Amino acid sequence: MTLTSRTIVGIDLGTTNTVVSVIDMERDEQQQRPEVWPVPQFVALGELEPRSPLPSAIYLPAEVELASPAWQLPWGPADAAVGWFAREHGAKVPGRLVTSAKSWLCHRSADPEAPILPLHPAEGGRRISPVDAQRRILEHVARAWDHAYPDRPIETEQLLLTVPASFDVIARSLTLNAAREAGLGELTLLEEPQAAFYAWLDAMGERWREHVQPGDVVLVCDVGGGTTDFSLIGCSERDGNLELERLAVGEHLLLGGDNMDLALAHRLASRLGGDLDPWQSRALWLEAARAKERLLTDPDLERVSVTIAGRGTQLVGAQRQAELERTDIEQIVLEGFFPRVGPEARPVERPRVGLQELGLPYAQDPAITRHLAAFLGRHTGDGQRVRWPTHVLFNGGVMQAPVLRERLLEVLRSWSGKPVETLPGADLADAVARGAAYYGRVRRGRGIRIRGGSARSYYVAFEAAVPAVPGLERPKHAVCVVPFGLEEGSTIEVPGLEFGLVTGAPVEFELYGSTRRKEDRPGQLLERIPDDLERLARLEAILDTDGEDGAGHVVPVGLRARLTEIGTLELYCVARDGSRDWKLEVDLREHRR
Repeated sequence: MTLTSRTIVGIDLGTTNTVVSVIDMERDEQQQRPEVWPVPQFVALGELEPRSPLPSAIYLPAEVELASPAWQLPWGPADAAVGWFAREHGAKVPGRLVTSAKSWLCHRSADPEAPILPLHPAEGGRRISPVDAQRRILEHVARAWDHAYPDRPIETEQLLLTVPASFDVIARSLTLNAAREAGLGELTLLEEPQAAFYAWLDAMGERWREHVQPGDVVLVCDVGGGTTDFSLIGCSERDGNLELERLAVGEHLLLGGDNMDLALAHRLASRLGGDLDPWQSRALWLEAARAKERLLTDPDLERVSVTIAGRGTQLVGAQRQAELERTDIEQIVLEGFFPRVGPEARPVERPRVGLQELGLPYAQDPAITRHLAAFLGRHTGDGQRVRWPTHVLFNGGVMQAPVLRERLLEVLRSWSGKPVETLPGADLADAVARGAAYYGRVRRGRGIRIRGGSARSYYVAFEAAVPAVPGLERPKHAVCVVPFGLEEGSTIEVPGLEFGLVTGAPVEFELYGSTRRKEDRPGQLLERIPDDLERLARLEAILDTDGEDGAGHVVPVGLRARLTEIGTLELYCVARDGSRDWKLEVDLREHRR
C-alpha cells in the first residue's frame, strides 16, 4: 500500500453485504469523490454480472456440482460461490450456506479459526471457519479487481477496510489475517461509525460547517443486517477552526435487520399453518426480509404477498402463500425493536439456560432503544465529560426506513426535552465504504479528519537493574511511550533508551496511564511508579526466540509505539540491529472512563 497509488479502495466488509468504493486520484481534484465499484459475481450459475452490494454469503457446493464448467470464474476455478447467487441459491439449501461469518470473529465460546460453519451442514457437506469465510469474500473482491485492472493489482493500491467500532483486539487481528491471506497486502482498518461520518463530510463538502457548531455532539446510530453500533463524535473549536473528535463507542451488539426478518417470518409461518421444514423456513426468512423492505420504504403499500414453494413432487400445487401487512411492521418492528421507553430503561437480562446450542451471542433484549438508553447513560449526564447528543447521523440498511428514523428521533427528543436534529447524508447502504475511501484521501492531507487523540499519557513499567536485597522486590520504573493528545494513526520512536527484553520464558508487561500528566514526552523516565499513574493492563507472554537462544535470553531492544486509528496501542520491542521486533497490543478502549 502506498499513499501515492492511483486508486484509493475502501471496503465495507459487512455482516450481510460487502461494498467497495474507489477514488481515482488521477482525476481533477473536484472529481476525486468516492464511487461504488460493482463487484463481478455470479447472479446465476455460470452468469457473471457486476453488482453492488456483494452479499456476504458463501455457498459450498457438493462435489457433483463442482463438476459443472459453470463454476469457472474469469480469474480461475471456484470451489464455492460468493455473493448474490450464493445467497439466493443457498436459501434453498441452507446446509451449504454460510452467512454472518463476521459476527463469529468476536465470539469467545467458539474458535473462529475452526471449521464450524454452517452450524448444521448438509449430509456430507463441507464446513469452513469464520476467518476462512471472511478470507473468501475478500479474496473474491481482490481477484475480481485484479482481473478488471491487471495493470494495477489491488495489493499496490491504498486500501482501507472497515470494522465495527466495538470489535476487540482479537476480532480486528483475525480480520487483518483474513485480508492478508486474501492477497490484500498492507491496509488500514477504520471503525464503521467513523467511516459513516466521513461519508457525510464528503457528501456535504464545505457545507458541513453549516450543520454543526462548537459544542455539538453527534450520535452515529448504525443498525445493519446483523449488528448495531453507537458512537459519539464531538465538535469543538481550536485556533478558530471547527474540529471533530470521537468521544465514545458502544458495545458490540448482535442485533439488527436479521432479527427483525426472523420475527416477521415467525408471524408469516403462523399464517401458513406451521409445519415448515428447514428449507422452507429459510426461504420464508428471506421472503420476509424482502417484504419488510418494501413495506418500510413505500408508505403507500399496505400489504405484500409472500409465496414459498412446497416440498415433494407437486411443487406448484403445493405452493403456500400468506400476506405481510403494514400493521405487522408496526407491531413487530416498531414496537418490538424501537419501543418508546424512558431514558432510565436498560436492556432486560434473562437467566441463561445452562446448556445451549452453539451459536452466536445474540443480544437477549431486541429493543434497540433500550440499548441506546444504556449507551447514553454510560457516557453522558452528571459527572461525564460528554454532552447529550444534539444531532443524529443514521447509518446501516435498517435505518433507511423513514418510519424507523422518525421513531428513534422521537424517543431521543423525549429523553432530553431538547431538539435533536438529523444530519442529512448519503446513501446509508453505501456510506461506510464511501467514507472509508474518503478517509484514504484524508490520509493524503485532503479533507477533514476526525480527531481521536489520546485522552491519556501511556507508560510501560520496567524492572530496575539493582543488586538483590533479601525481602525486597526489585524496584520498577516507568517510561512514557505515548504522550497525552497523540493523534491516532501516529507512530512514536521512544528516543535514547535501550532495554533488555526477556525471550523464551514467561514474562509480564505492565501498562499504565495518566489523565493528569499531560506534559510528559516519549522517553520520559519516572522513578518507581508514581501515585498519579493508573495500571491499565498486565500482559502475560512468552516471546519467541527464533530457536537461536535458550529460554530466558535477554535481547537488547529499543521501543516503538503506535496508536492506531481503531483505539489500540501497538508496542514494538525492536532489536538493536533492527533485524526483528516483538509486538504487544492493548485495546485502550477497554480502559476508558
